[in-house]
Parts: sequence; C-alpha cells; structure tokens
Amino acid sequence: MEAHLENMIHGLLALAALPAVGLPAVFLIALVSATLLPLGSEPAVFLLVKADPAMFWPAVLVATLGNTIGGAISWWMGRGAELAYERSLKHAPPNPRALAWLQQFGAKACLLSWLPAVGDPLCAVAGWLRLPFWPCVAYMAVGKFFRYVLMTAALIWVFPVAAP
Repeated sequence: MEAHLENMIHGLLALAALPAVGLPAVFLIALVSATLLPLGSEPAVFLLVKADPAMFWPAVLVATLGNTIGGAISWWMGRGAELAYERSLKHAPPNPRALAWLQQFGAKACLLSWLPAVGDPLCAVAGWLRLPFWPCVAYMAVGKFFRYVLMTAALIWVFPVAAP
C-alpha cells in the first residue's frame, strides 16, 4: 500500500513537472493555492522562470490569472456560506469589528489578498460580506500580480539564472 501511494505521488509530480508542462502547471498550482487549501505557487513560478528566463512575464501573468480565479472561487464560497448561514438561522450573521472594518474598506480590502495566511480567507470573507464581485476580483488581480512580480524578481536576484 505504501509503495502504491509513493508511486502515485511520484506520478503526479512527474505529470506537473516543470518545464515539461510549464504554464498549465503554473496555472493549476496558482489556482489551487488561492483557495483555502494550503499550497504555495511561488516556487512553481520561480522554477519555470529559472528553467527558462524568457518565461518571466508569461509565468507571472498565468500565475496571476490562476490565482485570481482561485480568489474568485473563494469569494463565491464565502457568498454561498453566508447564504447557507442566513437560511439555516433565519437571520443575518453578526457583524463583529473585523467584518465592519472590511466593509468600511469595501472591495479595496481585496488588494491584500496576496498576503500569506490571511489573503485567501479574505477573499471568502469578501463574498460573505457581499462586497461587489468584479471590483473585488480587480483588486485581487492587482495585488496578486505585484506579489508575483516582486517575489519572482527577488528570487531570481537571490538565486541568479546561470549563463549557458
């Protein structure tokens, strides 16, 4: 059983191997990492760019797209959770100070969706609070784009690409 599980894991890793699969793998990893599942997408972007420096901008853009779509999925999950909560208790949820703070900033709070640990739940809370979907997605995209640019550039600076 253990050998079968190990073979399956190695098969999945080979399937998502970079740069063999490249941008589709970056997209999928970025999408999944933007949901509430614990996964980081920066290593995938960095490894693709490290393997092929010409892929810097395509990798950053594809990762931003995947991560933004993942954030939008989290927004809809939060919206669905709020609706289920309201239906089950027949009243609106309480509005503690943190939620009131987010409502005060509105969709602009989604600019912080790039932050580790709090960014992904922030997208779900934005849906829960019924913040406007498209402005939230736009702010998510801006924050995530700058995160990928800065993180990938910093990693390339720390671990430079070797000259051929």
